[in-house]
Amino acid sequence: MQVVSISSLKGGVGKTSVTLGLASAALAAGISTLVVDLDPHADATTGLGVRAGGQLDIGRLLKNARRADLAANTVPSGWVGTAIEQNLAGSGVKPVLDVAMGSAFSGIYDRPDLGRRDLRRLSTLLSRVTGYGLVLIDCPPSLNGLTRMAWTASNRVLLVAEPGLFSVAGTERTMRAIELFKAEYAPGLQTAGIVANRVRSSSNEHTFRLAEMKQMFNDLLLSPTIAEQANWQQIQGAAHAVHHWPGESARQASEYFDELLRSLVGAGRLRSRVARR
Repeated sequence: MQVVSISSLKGGVGKTSVTLGLASAALAAGISTLVVDLDPHADATTGLGVRAGGQLDIGRLLKNARRADLAANTVPSGWVGTAIEQNLAGSGVKPVLDVAMGSAFSGIYDRPDLGRRDLRRLSTLLSRVTGYGLVLIDCPPSLNGLTRMAWTASNRVLLVAEPGLFSVAGTERTMRAIELFKAEYAPGLQTAGIVANRVRSSSNEHTFRLAEMKQMFNDLLLSPTIAEQANWQQIQGAAHAVHHWPGESARQASEYFDELLRSLVGAGRLRSRVARR
């Protein structure tokens, strides 16, 4: 089970959008996926079309991590009932996209003074979960307790950045923070790479910053970059998977996220899943 934290220490770069795009790609590929919405704003929960039925949110599960049953409190994404499921139905692949719901309650752990025991709360919850090939953790845009808790539970960290001065500087700070965190708390943690998001090919500034990022981060800068989508707000507002949205721009975005997913779970595994569709 690959556990991947989607992180940025700067807000507004589209971190949750990348999480949703990857979740959409995983669902389309038939990879059983759990999204843990660790951001107290709970935007991923909203975008995934979750309809709660009395399940506990992730904040309350973390509070009672030793006894809480995460598996019993996940909620299926509303995306599963779309045409994606119909496309997979004849292949024998049962689409699974579950959500550990976010809430403001998790904010009680978003502070800088968490000890080792608290940092392992999410790891404890995930240790009793089975049946998923991929876990995506949507982190808040800070290096407080929740992000550090997510990194402790993860195999890899995927960083999201815009090709702008402040975002590039923030990504460099995040890289340093990961190295320090690995040395003290999580020696096995790896950086999955950096996603350049909301890229405008017509912008000279974006072209310059992308070249700068390639020089700074080398192979960690993933390809393809994610182009700015004029209809992305509409897709998220409708709580739809991008793979299920009509139009050429959505199709192209879907291909970007398919490629990004390959870098996370392995190209061979993704091809085998797609071949069964």
